[in-house]
Amino acid sequence: MADIKIKNRNSSEIIKNKEDKLTLFLYNNILGRFILKFLTLKFISKLGGIFLSSKISRIFINLFIQKNNIDMSDYDNKKYLSFNDFFTRKIKTNARLVELDKNILISPSDAKMSVYKIDNHNRFLIKGTYYNVEELINNKIAKDYINGYICIFRLDVTDYHRYCYIDSGVIEDNNYIKGVLHTVRPISSSKYNVYKQNARSWALLKTDNFDEVIHVEVGALMVGKIVNHHQSYKFKKGEEKGYFKFGGSTICLLFKENTVKIDDDIINNSKNNIETIVKYGEKIGNRLVK
Repeated sequence: MADIKIKNRNSSEIIKNKEDKLTLFLYNNILGRFILKFLTLKFISKLGGIFLSSKISRIFINLFIQKNNIDMSDYDNKKYLSFNDFFTRKIKTNARLVELDKNILISPSDAKMSVYKIDNHNRFLIKGTYYNVEELINNKIAKDYINGYICIFRLDVTDYHRYCYIDSGVIEDNNYIKGVLHTVRPISSSKYNVYKQNARSWALLKTDNFDEVIHVEVGALMVGKIVNHHQSYKFKKGEEKGYFKFGGSTICLLFKENTVKIDDDIINNSKNNIETIVKYGEKIGNRLVK
């Protein structure tokens, strides 16, 4: 089984998580890959979304909490109307503190983070597979990010699935790209070009301190519905941008050359194929002052 290597920032210990048996079956077995073609169809995700938004889906909430050891003390105490209502639950205000200094770059979400350099051919390399930035967003403005960085925030099903703006600034619109819904776990990115195949939404954020940042949300296997709050909007740092419904999901942030300095521990972990655990609003880097 393949290990997923993860590291807490306040510890030298490397946590090794194995891919679950179902995911390995779907991606490594001939029969599994046949079933996967069916599961990634859009109408299957739509049916799953309808069920998980129904009252009957509440029966799975306690089982999910117990299986994944979720600490519910961080969340508002309320009666959830459906599994999706639980999955998109809001965290208590004091449970996530946002670094508001304009020179500090923050994480948009709770996630397992990696960072990659965008090369002079407009590509970035993840676990031996090259991805093209222009294919990620289907837009020629991608060329403006050559020699910059792409930060990838992988949210698994146990993470807080709301995300925020990483700075103050202006957003004009969200651009939705239709696609299938593969899992965003590492096993998928090693076999499929998930960042150009999966359904995703992207927006150009004209930020006050980090130049123009491309913010991409990538949906994931089964549901992974993306809900963004704003079109043509002036936002504040740390303000909620949107949330994912059920399914592990991913956020990608693209930065232009010479605009940010990502923290050394995250850079070094990424070079060694280790994901770094980060939290919503936490410092992950600094602004580069020209």
